Amino acid sequence: MTTIPISWYLAVAAVLFTIGTVTVFVKRNAIVMLLGIELMLNAANLTAVTFSSYFRELGGQILVFFVMVVAAAEAAVGLAIIILLFRHRETLNVDEAQLLKL
Repeated sequence: MTTIPISWYLAVAAVLFTIGTVTVFVKRNAIVMLLGIELMLNAANLTAVTFSSYFRELGGQILVFFVMVVAAAEAAVGLAIIILLFRHRETLNVDEAQLLKL
């Protein structure tokens, strides 16, 4: 059985992070921006797991667990803000929501 080189994992993580970054900077829809942030967090997780596996250390996998918890909390709070924003302004465009005061 052949092993996949570490560079391939890092390349996939770089592509995911790039797609997430471009999504956050290009799109103006709040939900799509949250998805871009999730892509960037998953790219960081993939990198941490890759190095953790390569160096046979457990610290990277523990870090990924905490990042996943923070990402879940971020998604819950972000979606709650987006729902409130949509109820009051009827738009998901972040340019039209300059103030969080409703």
